[in-house]
Amino acid sequence: MTPGERRSRIADLVADRGRQSVERLAERFAVSPETIRRDLARLSEEGRVRKVHGGALKAPLHTEGSFDERLAEDAPAKAAIAVRLRELIRPGEILFIDTGSTTLAAARALAAVPGLTVVTNAHAVAAAFGARAHVFLLGGAYRADNRQTVGPLAIEQIGRFQADRAILTVAALDAKAGAMDADFDEAQVARAMIANARTTVVLAAASKFDRRAAFAVCRPDEIDLVVTDRPPPSELAMDLHIAGASVLVAERDPAPIRQPA
Repeated sequence: MTPGERRSRIADLVADRGRQSVERLAERFAVSPETIRRDLARLSEEGRVRKVHGGALKAPLHTEGSFDERLAEDAPAKAAIAVRLRELIRPGEILFIDTGSTTLAAARALAAVPGLTVVTNAHAVAAAFGARAHVFLLGGAYRADNRQTVGPLAIEQIGRFQADRAILTVAALDAKAGAMDADFDEAQVARAMIANARTTVVLAAASKFDRRAAFAVCRPDEIDLVVTDRPPPSELAMDLHIAGASVLVAERDPAPIRQPA
């Protein structure tokens, strides 16, 4: 068993059974307590467990900072994901794109693809395309914090469209729970987009792997493609494969995204 596989199993044990002691884990995995302490420190840094004296507890559900704060997080990863996604999108496609710092990076890259039709609830995404795509901005209750529309009106309007792809960003991606969001209204918008799209594309930096958030977006078997900047942990990668989801890993430090004239 590799150290990564051991850490994944430790995280699963803590998630399923609650508190686990260092001594119990050391005995179960036939390694030293010092090795388990290092494993727990690593898992705590990744947000997969909560390290406490003598062991570990379940990690709290993930919450997110403001939209402006998230724009500065994982910026190289988001740029790489955006460039990789652009390589997949064909001219003339119809796309749902939801609100998020990763989907905003994607929109800036996709503005170079001709003839797109974009349906979005995110004002920043709409502005990134400008006149370079046919953009439909959904109505609804305006949320100034994320510069987006949400609620029943936005969801009703999504039902008036059919898209080739729903391109979504998420707060968390877990092998058992699937894709999750930290905001109830954003999760509802994403679910509506999935219901009206032929395929579902999840954009997720590696920091989103193996953590959980409060609101379900979709099960693993509802995801067609994950675009990320790092290979998922082995167990998550296997579960996504079994569920029928493909995973594309983007090249880090891609060429800068240049907006078309």
